[in-house]
Amino acid sequence: MKLLPSTLLWRSFFLIAALIVCSQVIAISITRLNDREPRAQQIAQQAASIVNLSRTALIAVPREQRRYLLTELHRQEGIRIYPAAADEPPGRLPQHPFVKMIAREIRARLGPDTRVELGRHGVPGLWVSFAIDDDMYWVALPRIPVERTLPIKLLIWIGASIVLASLGAWFIAWRINQPLKVLAASAQSIGQGAQPAPLMEDGSEEIRSVIRSFNQMNQDLARMNQERTVMLAGISHDLRTPLARLRLAVELQQEKIDEAQRAGMVQDIADLDAIIGQFLAFARGAENEACASVDLNQLITETRDRYTRSGKHLSLELGALPPLNLRPLAMQRLISNLVDNALRHGGDAITIRTEHVGSEARLSVLDRGPGIPPEQTEIALQAFSRLNTARSGHAGAGLGLAIVEQIARMHGGKLALLPRSGGGLEARVILPA
Repeated sequence: MKLLPSTLLWRSFFLIAALIVCSQVIAISITRLNDREPRAQQIAQQAASIVNLSRTALIAVPREQRRYLLTELHRQEGIRIYPAAADEPPGRLPQHPFVKMIAREIRARLGPDTRVELGRHGVPGLWVSFAIDDDMYWVALPRIPVERTLPIKLLIWIGASIVLASLGAWFIAWRINQPLKVLAASAQSIGQGAQPAPLMEDGSEEIRSVIRSFNQMNQDLARMNQERTVMLAGISHDLRTPLARLRLAVELQQEKIDEAQRAGMVQDIADLDAIIGQFLAFARGAENEACASVDLNQLITETRDRYTRSGKHLSLELGALPPLNLRPLAMQRLISNLVDNALRHGGDAITIRTEHVGSEARLSVLDRGPGIPPEQTEIALQAFSRLNTARSGHAGAGLGLAIVEQIARMHGGKLALLPRSGGGLEARVILPA
C-alpha cells in the first residue's frame, strides 16, 4: 500500500503543505518558548508581592487577631493563608520546566529557604511558604496553567493561513505539473507512432526550454521518418521494375531453362518482391489511417478465409471480445504477418486464439515450430534481425515481427513471444480493451 500519491502534482502539493504546517508549528513553539520566561517572572513577582503583603499584615496585628485577619483576607481578597505544622513533610514539585522556573524566580525574591509546591492537603494552587518569628505559614494562590492555551481566534487565523498557503501550494504545483502532463501525453503519442502538434511554450523558463527541445525533437523525428519513407519507396520502386523484367524474361525462357531452375528463379524473384513489400510496409507505417470501432474476431475470420482459399488451414479459438478502437488495415497486416511467420516456421498446425482478460484483449497465433529461446525474444522483435536458430534459414528481411510490434505499440498494446505448452511458439498481441 502506497502512502504517497504517485502523481507529481499531489506529491508537490503535500510536500509544500507539510512544510507550511511544520513552519507554523515551529513558529508557535518558538513564540511559546520565548514567552515562558517573562510569564514565569510575572507569576513569581505576583506571588512574592502577595507573600510580602501577607507577612507585613500579619506582623502588623497582634497575635490574637491574626486568625481574624486571615479570615478577612480570604473573604475580601481571595488570599488563603494556612498555618504550617513544624513536622509537615515537604511535598514534591512537578518536574515541568515552567514550574521549576517559577519556583526558582520565587526563591530568588523571597529567599532560598522558601518552599514552593503545587497543591497541599487536596487544595490545588501555587503554595508558597513564609515565616514570622518561629511560626510558618502557607500562602495558597490560584492554580496557574503550566502551558498557556492558544486563543480560539488565534487558532482560526492560523488555520486560515494554512488553508490559504495550501491553496497557493496547490496552484504552484499545478502550474508545474500541467505542462509536464501535456508533454508526457505527447511523448506517449510519439511512441505509438503519431505526430502530435507542437506544444505551446508556457510556464517557467526551465519548462519552456524542455517544451522547446521537445518540439524540435518532434519535428526532427517527423522529417527523418518522411525522408526514410521517401528513400525506401524510391528504392523499392527502382528495384521492382527490374524484378518485373527478370520475371518476364524467366517466363519467356521457360523452354530453354530446366523446370526446377525456372521454379527456383521465380521463387527467388517472389521472395525479393515480398521483402521489398515488407520494406514499404515498415517504412510507411499506419499512422495516417483513421481508427474505427472494429470487431477483431471478424477480421480474423476474414483473414482465415483468404488463407483457406490459398490452401492453408488455420484453426480458430475465438473468445467474446468487445468492439475495439483499431486501424482496420493495420490490424489485417498484423494478423497476416503473424500467420505468415507461423506458417513459415511452424508448419501447418496454426491456431489463432482471442480472449478478453480484464482490461485487455489478447490475440495469439500459436504454432508447433521450434520456438524462440526466451533470451532471444527481444532480438526477434528488432527490425532486420535474423536469429541463428532453427527458425532462421528462411527467406525474409526480418521485418515481419518488427512490423507487428510497431502496429501493436501504435494501438497502445505490445507483442510478447512466449513458449507454447507442448512445444512451439505463441505470438501474443495484447491490446487495451
